[in-house]
Amino acid sequence: MKITFVMASGFTLTGGDRVVATYAEGLHKRGHDVLVVSRPRIPVTLSERVRSLLKGQGWLPDKKKYPSHFDHLDVPCRLTNHFGPVGDNDLPDADVVIATWWETAEWVANLSPGKGAKAYFIQHHEVFDYLPKEKVEASYRLPLHKITIAQWLVDLMKTQYEDPHVSLVPNSVDTTQFFAPPRGKQPFPTVGLTYSDIPWKGCDISLAAFSIAAQQIPDLRLVSFGSEQPTPDLPLPADTEFHLSPSQEQLKKIYSECDAWLFGSRIEGYGLPILEAMACRTPVIGTPAGAAPELLSGGAGVLVDLENPVDMARAIVKICQISEDQWKAMSNTAYTKATSYTLEMAIELFESALSTAMERSQSLY
Repeated sequence: MKITFVMASGFTLTGGDRVVATYAEGLHKRGHDVLVVSRPRIPVTLSERVRSLLKGQGWLPDKKKYPSHFDHLDVPCRLTNHFGPVGDNDLPDADVVIATWWETAEWVANLSPGKGAKAYFIQHHEVFDYLPKEKVEASYRLPLHKITIAQWLVDLMKTQYEDPHVSLVPNSVDTTQFFAPPRGKQPFPTVGLTYSDIPWKGCDISLAAFSIAAQQIPDLRLVSFGSEQPTPDLPLPADTEFHLSPSQEQLKKIYSECDAWLFGSRIEGYGLPILEAMACRTPVIGTPAGAAPELLSGGAGVLVDLENPVDMARAIVKICQISEDQWKAMSNTAYTKATSYTLEMAIELFESALSTAMERSQSLY
C-alpha cells in the first residue's frame, strides 16, 4: 500500500506523535510505501514568548529545531512550505491517507479521491475548552473510516457520533525501548510521575497524593520527567529528581527506578505512560481514565478514584509497604500484561484497519 499520514503542527515528542511514528515505521518495515506530511509549526507569537520568559525558559526564537519521535525514522517526513491546510498539491497519490487530528480530518475530507481512501486516526476525544468544540465534534461526523486506540472511544463514536464502523487498534509498546529485568523493591521507596501543567493530565492530583503519602513514609522519593520545566503554579517537591525531555534510554531507566508509577489523569485518550511503566516492570497507580481500567486489571496495578488524592496516597502507602514477594508478583503481572499484546500485533491490526478503509471507500465517498 501507498500510505500517507497527515499531521498538523510539525513533529514533536508528544505521546500521540510517538504512536503515529511507531505505526509509520512499522508499516514501512512490513513493505508499505509510507510518507508523513505535516504543516510546519505555527510561528511563535509574542504572548508565547512572554510566557516562556515568565517560566524561566528564555526568549523563543523564530525558528528552532525541536527534537521529535520522527528524527531517526527510516520513513520520509516532510513539512509543507506554508502554514495553511494541507491540500492536494502537498500530497502524492496514494492508496490511503490518514488524518491524525481534528483539523487534519477537515483537510483529508476535502482531498481528491486520488490521494487515497480516507481514514481518521483518533487518539482522544479532543473536545477541549481551548479548541473550537463545534468544529472538533463535526470532524468526528465526517465520512472518514475511524481507527481508534481504546474501547471507550469506539463506544463514543458509536453512541454520540452514530458511527458503528470503527476499527479498534489498542496501543502497544516497543519492548526494545521499554523493558527491564526482574527486580525487587527500591532501597528507598520511590514513585514517579509524568510532569505536565495541562489541567486534564491531573499532575496536581498525583503531587497531592505524594505529599499525603510522604507524611506516612518519611523517606519516600519522587522522580519525574516532562517536556517543559516545572512552573511556579505547579511546583515539584524540593527533593524531586526531575528529568527534562529525557532520551528513550533515560526514560526506561526512570521507569525502572520506581516502586510505582502515578497516573492521575482526569481524562485521557489512552495513557501511554501506563504501558511504558508496566513494560519496565513498574506497577501503576492510576485513575480510571483512558485505558487504565483495562490495563490495571488483574493485579497489574491499583485503580483509584478519580479526583481523589487521598485514595491515591493510600495506594502509594500500600505498594510501598507490601512484602518483597508481593511486590515482585505485582511487578511481574504488570510486565506480562504490557508485553502479551505485542507491537507487531498492533501494527497488523492497524494495517488491517487501513485495508478496511480502502474496502469501505466506495460506499463512504
